[in-house]
Amino acid sequence: MSHSQASPGAEIFEHLFVLELANNHQGRIERGLRIVRDFSRIVRFNNVKAAIKLQFRDVDAFIHRDFRERADIRYIKRTLDTRLSKREYATLINAIRQAGCITMATPFDEVSVELCVELGVELIKIASSDINDWILIEKIATTKKPVIVSTGGSSLKDIDDLVKFFDRRGIPLAINHCVSLYPSEDQEIELNQIDFLRRRYPHNVIGFSTHEQRDWQTSIAIAYAKGARTFERHIDIAPDGLPVAAYCSLPHQIDQWFKAHQKAAEMCGAPGTQKRIPPSRENQYLDALVRGVYARHDLGKGHALCDADIYLAIPLQKGQISCRELMRGELLLCDVAADGPIMIDMIDSPYAENEQLKALIYQRGL
Repeated sequence: MSHSQASPGAEIFEHLFVLELANNHQGRIERGLRIVRDFSRIVRFNNVKAAIKLQFRDVDAFIHRDFRERADIRYIKRTLDTRLSKREYATLINAIRQAGCITMATPFDEVSVELCVELGVELIKIASSDINDWILIEKIATTKKPVIVSTGGSSLKDIDDLVKFFDRRGIPLAINHCVSLYPSEDQEIELNQIDFLRRRYPHNVIGFSTHEQRDWQTSIAIAYAKGARTFERHIDIAPDGLPVAAYCSLPHQIDQWFKAHQKAAEMCGAPGTQKRIPPSRENQYLDALVRGVYARHDLGKGHALCDADIYLAIPLQKGQISCRELMRGELLLCDVAADGPIMIDMIDSPYAENEQLKALIYQRGL
């Protein structure tokens, strides 16, 4: 599946880290502000581009009134226990902005989309559970804001339809590979899906939303090497004795995560779209292993070189021709003693007429 070109504004997704605060403010604005403060420091220390993401719900409409007292339904109780007012959300958004991070939210209903607009949220996330909620998706599209979607357990048709929908409207869309298991085990994270998504949607930034609990440093390195360019993890703090979910990262763990990405980027090097240019240090090392051309016996001026006249050996000396330049049949311009190096100036060869090449030959070797 291909598209004409990436939408303007898609560059915001490149090398973007999304720190998912979710409901870890526990419905307490002070706790939310501390999370923003602690993690924005880690962002600054590592000099990365990061968004801190909230979750928006119009709780009174989101949960049917007949079920609001059902404490046995975990997600209902969690939503009710962690609700914040519009003013408190505005306070958090302002704190994220002042901390130098990108503001981002996952709206779970249409009123929450309007709140994103009202508060000036820069990026919108579509949760994997909402990938075919077209009432919500159409509302999100009216904002024209860049969108990241997590694929989770979606079907291929779900993703195809979503990509076409945003592509036709010129709205930047990044697609996160995501396994919706909280937490995920290493053998469940299916990183090869990044390859699949990159091939199928070549004009969309592909990312990785990760929930594994044991080794997220290796996974981000592999994901980066496979071409993922935006990354998401859940975050939390633990100063007040509240339990931290296994799929959430503490500030020092996010620091490790950033550094693992940095190391992966360093080791992967330049984009794999063209042949790399080796550094001079590498060329010098390789030149030291190249065999030079030596005379097998005394050779006279005017002699045409053949295989019986020469042998190849290291070291290669400055100005000496190597196995790379030997063409056979070159005429000698002077006498060469047995076991002596055959220099570029000693032969009548096209290489000897190229002053730039001659200069390189005199720079290499011992």
